[in-house]
Amino acid sequence: MRIGMFLSYAGGFRDAAAEVAELERAGVDLVVVPEVYSFDAVSQLGFLAARTSRMTLMSGILQLYTRTPSLTAMTAAGLDYVSEGRFELGIGASGPQVIEGFHGVPYDAPLGRMREIVDVCRMVWRRERVVHEGRNYTIPLAAGRGTGLGKPLKLINEPVRERIPITIASLGPKSVEQTAEIAEGWLPMFFHPERAADVWGASLEAGRARRAPELGALDVFASPALAITDRPELIEAAIAAVKPNLALYIGGMGARGKNFYNDLIASYGFAAEAERIQDLYLDGRRDEAVAAVPDELVRAISLIGSPAEVAERVDAFARAGVTTLNATPLGRDADERLALMAGLRRIVG
Repeated sequence: MRIGMFLSYAGGFRDAAAEVAELERAGVDLVVVPEVYSFDAVSQLGFLAARTSRMTLMSGILQLYTRTPSLTAMTAAGLDYVSEGRFELGIGASGPQVIEGFHGVPYDAPLGRMREIVDVCRMVWRRERVVHEGRNYTIPLAAGRGTGLGKPLKLINEPVRERIPITIASLGPKSVEQTAEIAEGWLPMFFHPERAADVWGASLEAGRARRAPELGALDVFASPALAITDRPELIEAAIAAVKPNLALYIGGMGARGKNFYNDLIASYGFAAEAERIQDLYLDGRRDEAVAAVPDELVRAISLIGSPAEVAERVDAFARAGVTTLNATPLGRDADERLALMAGLRRIVG
């Protein structure tokens, strides 16, 4: 099982980059750079490529709607080049609040766009000729058979690899099924080991049934908060620290009836709690929404507790099919985060 961590997208990037170099020396396999309504991920990944030598660097995630498929392919090839073959492309649809509200782009056809972007990336990396024949439809054409919309072109540079691993962030049944069919990796949010099969098992099975053998086994990510401690007061503080982010996603990432994360938590058996959190959050009672997040939910999706308790939860994630633990260490500073990730490395082995 690989271990990795999300890089904070809120300020202090140069300090975070220095921290990543220490994490690499401590045996962390992967660092994931988010891109929300923050600094872009690409410039930061390029910076990290120059500061690291072994660990994998991944975008987590580049949105489907903010770059053309070909530009995404070019960007991934460039990051793979400057990192000498250590880049993984994490992509996802994001949500209407970010795509329409922040970027001003219609949030439409996520499944069609996802399949297109994966197909185009692999064509570009193989240096096949690409021409776009209208929205959400891209096919390779022989030279000289243009449609009037453009000339078939291929990437000028020789990529380091013609198959850069693609990890897709997905939650809904159809999107998870497609992910299991076409991607190297799957990045869900708020992975609950004991409930994951009930929510996603059928979709994963259907997608894997159509999966090409050359893709290999699906790399399944989980992104738990991490706090390894025997002290009850620190465990309680760690649980409390996780709740604001959960409340934000369950309550605030979308309107009523259009919140993927609320639907997910409800499907885990917390329907009444998810509804209450959303009602409180959308009514502006955010502190109450945070307080309404159940401790049971936080513990289920996190790695919080004594070394023995964390080891038990690591085993639970492994039994549920997780192959990459992409943790968020709940340390107060770089030294504490480094100690937590080193502790997770010892537990995972």
